[in-house]
Amino acid sequence: MMKTQMKDKTRIQLLIIPVIIAVAILTAIWAISYSTNLPRDAAGNLLSPIGPIQSNDADLAIYYVIRSVLFMVNITLLAFLTIKYAVLYSKAKSQFTIVLLMFLLLLLVKDILSSPIVIGIFSFQVTGLGPFALIEPLVELLALSFLLYLNLKY
Repeated sequence: MMKTQMKDKTRIQLLIIPVIIAVAILTAIWAISYSTNLPRDAAGNLLSPIGPIQSNDADLAIYYVIRSVLFMVNITLLAFLTIKYAVLYSKAKSQFTIVLLMFLLLLLVKDILSSPIVIGIFSFQVTGLGPFALIEPLVELLALSFLLYLNLKY
């Protein structure tokens, strides 16, 4: 029984990093292709719901790609952790585990709805937010990485 659990744990540890890397690469490719097709006005300025934006296109493209990758990696980590805690709850039926599971589900919903990909699907633009908008998904990525590390270690 113990050897089976160790094999499963090792298999999951070996699988999560390549999955995260693949998600990051695929998201970057998608974001790069999407950011080159953003709507523009007659003068060539990017359009947003609040009007034309004059910006450095290269900076905006880099910002959009980084933000998309961070959100998709966070969504991947949250999905992985949610599944892990759902399995743990099915075995242990602990109140702490269900609260943690609800917390992870709420973060997952928040990240999905805030993702530049979802925003783009509904024809909104991720422009005019400034560089500080990258801080939130980056801090969340760090917090989720610590949680994942603890989850895989213990």
